[in-house]
Amino acid sequence: MHLIWTILIGFVAGILAKMILPGNNPGGFIMTVLLGIGGSIAATYLGHFIGWYHAGESAGFVGAVVGAIVLLGIYHLATKK
Repeated sequence: MHLIWTILIGFVAGILAKMILPGNNPGGFIMTVLLGIGGSIAATYLGHFIGWYHAGESAGFVGAVVGAIVLLGIYHLATKK
């Protein structure tokens, strides 16, 4: 059940990131889910590094959205012509 919940939160976080940061975004359902899940994982590790989260805690929904926005911004910079 935890995996399904993570995918659902990742999907919603990916959609919000695409809405907040418009442009030439990678498309499709799978890319949106992966963007959100990757953002959540990135936010979790950054939060552990900074000291915001303790061991075993993960980033919340806001952290997942912010992480997805950062990943999408990096994608825009990498594919800039």
